[in-house]
Amino acid sequence: MNLEELSVEERAALLSGGSEWDSRGNKRAGVPSFVMSDGPHGVRRQLGEGDHLGLGASKPATCFPTAGTVANSWDPDLAEEMGRALGREAHDLDVNVLLGPGMNIKRNPLCGRNFEYYSEDPQVAGRMASGLIKGIQSNGISACPKHFAVNSQELRRQASNSVIDERMMRELYLTAFEIAVREAAPHAIMTSYNQINGVYAHENKHLLQDILRDEWGFDGMVVSDWGGSNSAVAAAKAGGSLEMPSPGYTSVRELIAAVKAGELPESDLNARAAEVAKIAQLTRFEGVGRDDLLRDDIVAAHHDVARTVAENSLVLLKNDAVLPLRPGTRLAVIGDMACTPRFQGSGSSKVNATREENLLDELKACAGVTVAGYAQGYERQGAHNPALVNDAVALAGRVDVDAVIAVVGLDERSESEGLDRSTMAMPQAQNELIAALKTAGKPIIAVLVAGSPVELPWLDDGINAVLYVGLSGQAGASAAVRVLAGAVNPSGHLAETWPLRYSDCPSAGWYPETGRDVIYREGPFVGYRYYETAHVPVRFPFGYGLSYSDFTYSGLSVDGHSVDEHSVDEHSVDERGVSFVVTNDSDIPGATVAQLYVAGPAEPAGGVLRPARELKGFRKIRLGAHESKVVHIAFDRYTFRHYDAAAGAWRTQSGQWTLMVGTNVEDLPLAAPVTVPFIINDDEQTAPAAPVDTGSGNAGLHDAALADRALGHYLTGDVTHVTDAEVAALFGHDAIPSSAPSKFSANDPISSWKYSKGFAARTIARTLIRREAKIREKTGAPDLNVLFILNMPPRAMSKMTQGMVDSAMVDAVVRIANGHTLRGAGAFIAGFFRNRGANNRLAKELRS
Repeated sequence: MNLEELSVEERAALLSGGSEWDSRGNKRAGVPSFVMSDGPHGVRRQLGEGDHLGLGASKPATCFPTAGTVANSWDPDLAEEMGRALGREAHDLDVNVLLGPGMNIKRNPLCGRNFEYYSEDPQVAGRMASGLIKGIQSNGISACPKHFAVNSQELRRQASNSVIDERMMRELYLTAFEIAVREAAPHAIMTSYNQINGVYAHENKHLLQDILRDEWGFDGMVVSDWGGSNSAVAAAKAGGSLEMPSPGYTSVRELIAAVKAGELPESDLNARAAEVAKIAQLTRFEGVGRDDLLRDDIVAAHHDVARTVAENSLVLLKNDAVLPLRPGTRLAVIGDMACTPRFQGSGSSKVNATREENLLDELKACAGVTVAGYAQGYERQGAHNPALVNDAVALAGRVDVDAVIAVVGLDERSESEGLDRSTMAMPQAQNELIAALKTAGKPIIAVLVAGSPVELPWLDDGINAVLYVGLSGQAGASAAVRVLAGAVNPSGHLAETWPLRYSDCPSAGWYPETGRDVIYREGPFVGYRYYETAHVPVRFPFGYGLSYSDFTYSGLSVDGHSVDEHSVDEHSVDERGVSFVVTNDSDIPGATVAQLYVAGPAEPAGGVLRPARELKGFRKIRLGAHESKVVHIAFDRYTFRHYDAAAGAWRTQSGQWTLMVGTNVEDLPLAAPVTVPFIINDDEQTAPAAPVDTGSGNAGLHDAALADRALGHYLTGDVTHVTDAEVAALFGHDAIPSSAPSKFSANDPISSWKYSKGFAARTIARTLIRREAKIREKTGAPDLNVLFILNMPPRAMSKMTQGMVDSAMVDAVVRIANGHTLRGAGAFIAGFFRNRGANNRLAKELRS
């Protein structure tokens, strides 16, 4: 049966979920229901109805390294191998759509969800995601990259408005998604919770239709983040296909009414229903055996894959000739995380791992080294405990100890969905432990566990080596030991900059934004784009990583000319780009990451504002001892372009550009000039920029003098002194951060009720805030349900309660927030019975 032969009611029903994780099917049209599941680094197939935050039990699955760690491999082929394993497990656990990968740009190191995201750079994020997507979808499973788009903080994540100019949005925050859509063709994509320039992502026509569908050619399903839909009708008009989780029948009723009133064209309804039905058909597994639990051989094989991914993603940050460990080394192993591992973050991505390793046991099993003893060293939750430090120092000072392995990093409270980090510092108890261990006079090797950068005040004083393992998945401990012992040569490179201190970050002064409007006033100067332009020293530059091998780069040529007789890398093709020779000068086989950066022409009058240099390509190169290879990195549509918002087009600035090649953004031994334009997409037309609709009404901000002052700040890299008014003048924003609201709306988060004049609303908010803090202190982990409620605006109640709450009841809740407790409560009760009756009538009609 053709979908258009279904009734309006039946078609409208396809546009929202049937439960927490299932879509609605339609037997008459042959559209099966399909199952969606997190996650980006492991299948979180929940038992029973489940909950979207993953607090309930889930089936065992392989926990691979998180995206922030996998990105350090700079190896899309490795990501594809991991994706194939993920897709196989999704298939075997009856999952049709896997919700990942996470692709948002790391604007600030304190974002609580950074461990789920790849990089501060769209090239790394886009190409790593493309590999994972291809691997997942090779199993007939749909990948679903997220969160589209401009989603950079967890605070107020469902009630914030990202105010950003069109050029920065496209060049920095959308390019990763563009690469993934064009290269890997994901079948689905998930929208973010936030507004973009005043319009919710799931109903943002400029984002979903103009850019995603019309420009990039995406023809799949757009699903809301769980509770992230605002208006079902607006979403259907704009290109949003599916609301999740089940909003009951409230959204269906709204869609039916809009079609009957002529507010929603049936063509839009039909298009959205077809997108949902297409996913159901693409991921259909009729007659194929699928297991309730993973088979033992799959568990074993995928544990090995997880180890391989981790081995290629660990980053050697420092090595004063103490690694790899010499045969016979006697070790003191110190640190709570050596015994009780932390290998993933908190939140909806948390996986019930099939196996679990710890560094202490893996070191004990490692041939060639001896564990002389273990000491806890610190309280995991950061409490000061001198006795633990003294025990650790005593162990390190023993005569039968040659070196110390200190496992330190961030605890479970520090990195979580729903909660941004409060500091870039490590727990002070661990810093004090490191300082105390130096008194033992033994070589100290720090194994660093964290999904994001941390400040390292002790790095330059008595620490001999640092191995950054990130959040390396269930096989991360054995991978780390293999690197420490020399069985694996480390080859990871950082996919984000590590600043010396948090105050050096360009957005440190205004992150996270506590009000509604999150103004991206740092412009394009995020991560290394800022540090390189402003000449700010960093702890570790973007792209940095050490090896047990030594590599040299030579012979740079442009457009394939002057390549000598060395063997050609397997990726080389006859296309425009740069070629160069990489040589392994050591006796040890190893791998390096060759990186291509470009710098635009010197600023002429009316020139293009851009960072000092930008990554435009990379290649992971594996070389035997003393082997050389010619490496080719091709130019593509992204190499020289910039977005001209006034023209609504991608342009290439003519003039002399500089091409640079090396191992990180600061170490670029090869450079060559090239004259452009000669690139592909100089006149690629796009949709005009959407107007900024923030509702702030701040007229008179567009002042030429302010714009000139802002431009001066940007050209010198002085981002931290740019004011909101200057940003508004330069980029056309018409918003300033909002203070505590005097009157609450359906889009203000529950947390903001702490300012309410109404006793009931104020008490609810403050009680929840105190409860979450108390539970986090007691358990050492955030209370995700309470955090979700605090960040949730009342409008989400109509999306997260299986249809028990409709928009009229939401209005009643808002009355309570504004101090009209009795009137609001009465309207809510009356609305409950009215809504239940309407839902029952529609359910009966659909069944018939």
